[in-house]
Parts: sequence; structure tokens; C-alpha cells
Amino acid sequence: MTKIETLKKSIEGRRICIAVSGKSGCGNTTTSSLIARTLGLNLINYTFRSLAEERGVSLKEIMRQAAASDEVDRIVDRRQVELAQEGNCVLASRLAIWLTRASADLTVYLHAPDEVRVQRIHQREGGDINEILEFTRERDRQDHERYLKLYNIDNDSYDFADLILDAGSNNPNQLLDLVVDELLRRFGPGEESP
Repeated sequence: MTKIETLKKSIEGRRICIAVSGKSGCGNTTTSSLIARTLGLNLINYTFRSLAEERGVSLKEIMRQAAASDEVDRIVDRRQVELAQEGNCVLASRLAIWLTRASADLTVYLHAPDEVRVQRIHQREGGDINEILEFTRERDRQDHERYLKLYNIDNDSYDFADLILDAGSNNPNQLLDLVVDELLRRFGPGEESP
């Protein structure tokens, strides 16, 4: 039995919740999707982007609205927590590890250098690399200010996370492997069966 099969058997019947956070371009969605798909869990990735799509506006417009009104953040955050409470999920969002700190079975923070993040955003969305860098830095600044104001959360302080993973040096499959190893340590025998 592979370690993934062993883990799936170990968590079968549990209402497990894995929370994954990181700044834009760290691979939150890709890594969280891979974890969820591999382990047969639901992916919860309700973000500003999701709200923008629901409302038929751009991400920049939602960010503008969020800067003008705390209610935008509260809507997104409330929806994430509601969905995560159902369990059997991977919650992927900027604040996932903070919002589910007391209830998640595993909290994972992904970090990557700005240059890596900007390159990934550029590959995903296209555009001028310098504009993306400026936009990303401004988004980080706005996010930081909002989270402090709304919840007194410093999203640059994530040392409480169960796993802090380098998403700049590790690809999504390597990140998955590190998460599986930690989950096996917590819920399974910790070794592959022959």
C-alpha cells in the first residue's frame, strides 16, 4: 500500500479539515487542489476572485470595494468558515490558517519570494511583469492593512502554522508529499506498507 493509500484509509470516516494559506502567487490554489483531489476531500477556495465572478466584476473592482467596505472581507471569510465547518475539506485562502486555527486538523502556510510569485501570476494572467509586481506589492499592502483592521491578524506572522513550506523551491507534488507525510504522522502509521 502506498503512503497516500495508507493515509486515505487512516482518515476515512474523519471530518478532516486542512487549511492552506499564502500570499498571491504562492500556489495556494494549485497545491490545495492537488491535496484535495489526491485525498478525496472537497476543495474550498472561496476568495475575492470567487466573489468577483459571482458579482460579474473584476478582481480589481472587488479589491476597490474591499478597501472601501469591511463587509466584502467579512462576506468572503464568513462563507469560507461555513464551508470548512462541514469538514472533509481543504480550505485554501489568504486567511484560512487564521480563520480555522482552532478547528483545522492541519494548518499549512506556503511562502515564496516575490520574484517567484510575480512570475507565476504573469504565467497565469499575462500582462506586463513590472505592472504585475507593482500590483502584487500593493495588493499585499492592502491585504495586510485590512486583516489588521478587521481581525487584528498580521498575515506576515504565520509561525504558528503546523507546516511552513517553501513553495518557491518545491513544486506542488513535492508540497503534497510534505503534507501527506505530516498527516501520516498525525493520523496514520507513518510508514508505507509493503
